[in-house]
Amino acid sequence: MKRKQGGFSLIELLIVVAIILIIAAIAIPNLLRSRIAANEASAVGSIRQITTAEIAYSTLFPQVGYAPTLAQLGPTVPPGGAPTVAAGDLLSGDLGCGAATCIKSGYVFSLANIAAGVPVMDLDIHAVPQIMSMSGVRGFCSDHMGPIKYDPNGGTVCTIPIPQ
Repeated sequence: MKRKQGGFSLIELLIVVAIILIIAAIAIPNLLRSRIAANEASAVGSIRQITTAEIAYSTLFPQVGYAPTLAQLGPTVPPGGAPTVAAGDLLSGDLGCGAATCIKSGYVFSLANIAAGVPVMDLDIHAVPQIMSMSGVRGFCSDHMGPIKYDPNGGTVCTIPIPQ
């Protein structure tokens, strides 16, 4: 007597794979949208941190005014040292990095239009998506006045205020 072996037929396996692919096709765009929303929320929070750090820096070092680079807001070397003009110890290393721009959560942060001269009395903070439509879709800006605005095209021409 011959026994029939148990298992799935090829058609059954193909149906299961097709169902998984349909679910993935529905879920992946939603995942991407939620990731973009999280990156944008992080960018707004980071802009607020940088603005607060700049105001604290200008209070600590009134002879300098606002820090012209993000590195000057960053941590001291060695860690735990006293704040200096070169390292105000007001931001963590991810935002107060040593480069001209810092990258955090899919956004590139920079200080722009810093007026020459001492003390620096003007401030422009920009955050643009690292990869447009993948890490974010809006650009964010702030100045020494504090309100954060955004550019719906992902650039630095920020005119629309963010609702508080």
